[in-house]
Amino acid sequence: MTKTVLLAAAATMILAGATMTAPAPSQAGTMAGMSCKDAAKAEYPDDRKMRHEYKKSCKEAWKMHGGKTGMMGKFKLRKDS
Repeated sequence: MTKTVLLAAAATMILAGATMTAPAPSQAGTMAGMSCKDAAKAEYPDDRKMRHEYKKSCKEAWKMHGGKTGMMGKFKLRKDS
């Protein structure tokens, strides 16, 4: 039983360390005020395919949260002349 508890504790520590060091793709670019493209280049400078995937997920998350204008960005304002 002691061996099982120690193994479970070690696995928990490994998982906790892995999740704490990896920032969420959707927050990495927006937190620093960068575009998704710039954030992708900073995260994966040498891997073009990973940059593409990162940029796609970042853009998708950005659109899900309303983009620049929030929830009202879905509605177009009409100018009355």
